[in-house]
Amino acid sequence: MADEPAEVRRFRGYALVEMAREDLDLFGIAELEERITDLETEIERVRAHLDKKQAGRAAADALFSPPG
Repeated sequence: MADEPAEVRRFRGYALVEMAREDLDLFGIAELEERITDLETEIERVRAHLDKKQAGRAAADALFSPPG
């Protein structure tokens, strides 16, 4: 059995770091507009997930907080 190389684990947010380092001079207008649309879609996705986590936290706080 041959040893397979281990997958390199990337830290969280690495794709964003890579994206931020890209040279935007290489992109055309349409590509830049598409990139903005993709980023706005990702922001909406993250905000929705944040709202969900905040609601869960508020529910847990309400359940486990001592009566005021």
